[in-house]
Amino acid sequence: MQVPVTIVTGFLGSGKTTLLNRLLAQPALAGAAVIVNELGEIGIDHLLIAAPAENMVLLDTGCLCCTIRGDLVQTLSDLRDKRVSGAVPPFSHVVIETTGLADPVPLIQTIAADPDVGGAYRLHDVVTMVDAVNGAAQLDAQPESVKQAAVADALLVTKTDLAAPQAVRALRGRLEALNPGADVHEVVDGRIDAAVLLRGNVYDPATKSVELERWLKARRFAAEVTPKLTLPLRERAGSPALSGGRSELGSPHAHDIRSFALYHDRPIRRAGLMMWLDMLAGLKGANLLRVKGVLNVEGEPVVVHAVQTVVHEPVQLEAWPSDDRRSRLVFITRGMEREEIERTFEAFDYAPRSRGIDAAAYAQFVNAMKGFGK
Repeated sequence: MQVPVTIVTGFLGSGKTTLLNRLLAQPALAGAAVIVNELGEIGIDHLLIAAPAENMVLLDTGCLCCTIRGDLVQTLSDLRDKRVSGAVPPFSHVVIETTGLADPVPLIQTIAADPDVGGAYRLHDVVTMVDAVNGAAQLDAQPESVKQAAVADALLVTKTDLAAPQAVRALRGRLEALNPGADVHEVVDGRIDAAVLLRGNVYDPATKSVELERWLKARRFAAEVTPKLTLPLRERAGSPALSGGRSELGSPHAHDIRSFALYHDRPIRRAGLMMWLDMLAGLKGANLLRVKGVLNVEGEPVVVHAVQTVVHEPVQLEAWPSDDRRSRLVFITRGMEREEIERTFEAFDYAPRSRGIDAAAYAQFVNAMKGFGK
């Protein structure tokens, strides 16, 4: 069974050290493996009790901790091999702490796509910490902090006891506009229930459970938010098959980030979905910070999830979670308008012929491809 992986990221001084020390003492992460960068900020010396293997230590919480020397693939592979051989205690969860200036996307790519680790691990969630005192200025000045927030499943606003209440409210509103799909929590001194924070992503292979509406949060992407933080909601006119809403950060330093939801009323062909995912990641991936959705694929509900060029394997659900059979997709993009995505939906109708060369099918393919080239 694949071990779930949580990535904890956040800008310098956001409180990752304090949070992880709190989390590791809770039952939800009992016996977890923690991976820290050799130059990371985590202060764990007071927790160390033994060294079961080179570069790895046991904590008095029962967790296993190691540092990255080389690359993440090697570290994860070493952990996997030592777990199988019994050289280290078994662990049921991995937590990776990034440095404050890190882009979390390469870590996501490694866990989701690297063949050396993909069979043993799966991405569980991304937790991003934002300092209530300095967070607004960091979002204005540091593209890394914007990206960390945009790809998060959960956003923790820390040091709220040191910031003015109006500043905390403004920062929360800005984060919710930047990433409407993330759960936002206010945290003081790293105190949060690990079971609540680490609820994970859409699909758990162990239980085959899905909390689709909580994960997708499409209504948040389509709802108008505080005018001071975003531009007004706009609806696309003239397309019966597509509808949606958009919120855009109004700050002049917003790094061109947009969030929006799109709906598609017609069932999607399986071949069309695979072509759309491949072309979207290949040609538009650099500007797609986050894509999540549930699609009606020939009548069946299919969950899709992508981060930039990394497309997770689509998962077919056992049943529709509600009576709504529309395809629903939410996007967080950089430098892309929703109309650019809508143009690519021509690919959904693509159905290749099984034998020979069919002129009509080829023409349909060429027409679908046009949307990706604009």
